[in-house]
Amino acid sequence: MDVRFEKTTAPKVKPQDMSKVPFGSVFTDHMFMMDHDPENGWHNARIVPYGPIPVMAGATVFHYAAEVFEGLKAYRKPDGSVQIFRPEENAKRMNNSAERMALPTMDVDMMVEAMVKLVEVEKDWVPTDPGTSLYIRPFLYANDEDLSLHPYTKSTFVIILSPVGPYFPDGLKPVPLLVEEEDVRAVRGGTGYAKCGGNYAGAMRAGARAEAKGYSQVLWIDGVERKYVEEAGGMNVMFRIDGKMVTPELNGSVLPGITRKSAIEIFEDWGDPVEEKAIPLDELLAAIKEGRVSDAFMIGTAAVICPISGLAYGDDLYEINNGDTAQKIYDAITDIQWGRAEDKYGWCVQVG
Repeated sequence: MDVRFEKTTAPKVKPQDMSKVPFGSVFTDHMFMMDHDPENGWHNARIVPYGPIPVMAGATVFHYAAEVFEGLKAYRKPDGSVQIFRPEENAKRMNNSAERMALPTMDVDMMVEAMVKLVEVEKDWVPTDPGTSLYIRPFLYANDEDLSLHPYTKSTFVIILSPVGPYFPDGLKPVPLLVEEEDVRAVRGGTGYAKCGGNYAGAMRAGARAEAKGYSQVLWIDGVERKYVEEAGGMNVMFRIDGKMVTPELNGSVLPGITRKSAIEIFEDWGDPVEEKAIPLDELLAAIKEGRVSDAFMIGTAAVICPISGLAYGDDLYEINNGDTAQKIYDAITDIQWGRAEDKYGWCVQVG
């Protein structure tokens, strides 16, 4: 891919203490951009200084939420080199999201190449402190200047980068969740499996209510029968019930997480397979009450793993005494990501 490069004339000062940088609040010097229309396909690939994007007030993205995004990370290995964790999987998922939102898809290799080229330009921004990484945020939006409802014809693909520390500064500290009984995150047949902004915007109200009550996140239940566990906040969830790992099945309203997929493959390799199935909330609560749930955790790109200390439902708090599963899977995934262990699965893409 031929990429035009416009180097910034005003380089930023890089953060010296990542522990003082809120997650996703600092951005690197450059961003990748590329345009799409029916006549030219994907064209005008460029790496330009990070900054405002010119979008007309009548652009489709503002009025019909025509956008999707992804999130993944680049890591500094012990030898100083840089690698990106499973970018092909994120590219595939972004295409699935784009197809659902009637946006143009992109060749997976081209999308990965765009990520690699931008990270290579900005590799000095990849932090070195333990637990830090370079967050990669690709996003795609329609920018037709037209308020009529019709298939989109003009789109723009962008990648921005942000040096980040741990999403939860307290590490693997278990947190309590509030079971959300009013709002739903998504429904089958909707956009739950797509990574689009509307799913997250619609979840903000419930999250704010939970935080006001002293809970870190909400536990979502399905929007059709209102009885099956789906996600927690913006992350997938896993439980060890009666000694067996289980996670909600990908039913169309659950996001197919890349970290979730990686954990399932590692558990399988350990001879500890994960069962993907519908998990009734009442059965989960009964299992917790009876002491049959030995581990529960959220799992996703930003935080990797976050143990769950209990579920609040109605007037009751169902407390969970976690074992060592969360720590074990966290270590296994992050050792590969930071290059502390052999990448025997071939998941990482080297930069430069």
